[in-house]
Amino acid sequence: MSADRRKGLFIVFEGAEGTGKTTQTQLLSESLRRRGLDVDVTREPGGTPLGEQVRRLLLNQQEMQTIDPRVQVLMVSAARAQHVSERIRPKLDQGGVVICDRFTGSTQAYQGAGFRISRRDIERIGEFSTDGLHPDLTVLLDLDVQDGLKRSLSDRDTDWEKAGGINWHGIDFHERVRESFLSQARDNMDQWLVADATAPVTTIASDILDRVSMLIEGRELSQANGLVQRSFPMGGT
Repeated sequence: MSADRRKGLFIVFEGAEGTGKTTQTQLLSESLRRRGLDVDVTREPGGTPLGEQVRRLLLNQQEMQTIDPRVQVLMVSAARAQHVSERIRPKLDQGGVVICDRFTGSTQAYQGAGFRISRRDIERIGEFSTDGLHPDLTVLLDLDVQDGLKRSLSDRDTDWEKAGGINWHGIDFHERVRESFLSQARDNMDQWLVADATAPVTTIASDILDRVSMLIEGRELSQANGLVQRSFPMGGT
């Protein structure tokens, strides 16, 4: 949790392909909104008009798969800088909750470990692009690589982003991505929660909500009606 910010709460979901990030993002946002909190759900690449254009370039067009990975890092980081400036930080400054599907952890995992770009270089670019903003909690949904790819490909076999896109790379690539996520979690145990993506969806959601509830206790968070809530009751959904 960031020591220099008491307002707002920034939660990120990370994970390889087919781990269920979208489902858990939706369940958490619904739980927090039922409590009246002001919640913004966003994604990367994306979240702003610029970010969505970068997303389409990187994920939806097959010819972009040959682009130099260093260029990918710069494109994603430029979109992230705009995302933080235009959408994420303003919401946090207002005391809102921001839930983001992917953030700097994915850049480190995919472009860093997957494409073998220096971790230090990506960290330096990441600090610049986020202006020092870090998630209060990163939830890693972990799953065996082959099981994740099977889920992704079977569920969305007509979608280039899921059936092609990053899935175009081999198993070794995805194994490196998974290990990078796990390594990042081990290095930041206080800010990361690793969830077994093979567990029942409701069990995962409950564990995540419990951790989020502990983080929110005592914070100044805005409600959807514009009021400020200074504490957050523990337990329940």
